[in-house]
Amino acid sequence: MDFERLNALWNEAFPNDPPWNQAINAVPAKVSFQPDLLFVAVEGADVLGSVMAGYDGHRGWLYSVAVRQSARRRNLGTMLVRHAEQALSALGCGKVNLQVRTSNEAVVRFYDGWAMRLRIE
Repeated sequence: MDFERLNALWNEAFPNDPPWNQAINAVPAKVSFQPDLLFVAVEGADVLGSVMAGYDGHRGWLYSVAVRQSARRRNLGTMLVRHAEQALSALGCGKVNLQVRTSNEAVVRFYDGWAMRLRIE
């Protein structure tokens, strides 16, 4: 994995994230714990998207779903989320949670189609 390109993607997708959510902190932590639940979409040398998932034995979580602006509208986000869901399901996870900032209207619209499948609390 090319950390610099992944970091650039996250800086584009999450420009105002607090330090603990930034790739420089989150990715090394993920790679040290459940590294098989970090998925990165690559095309040639470009990192186009990513999703991190976690599973605690009871429920799963999706984190940092990101798609480069220039790669949007190609179903890449949908494919990443489905891939993460399948990986969690293979571990026995029957419930997946995520949090979305209501101010991020594009992401709210993206997940609106998933609302029927995901349990939203």
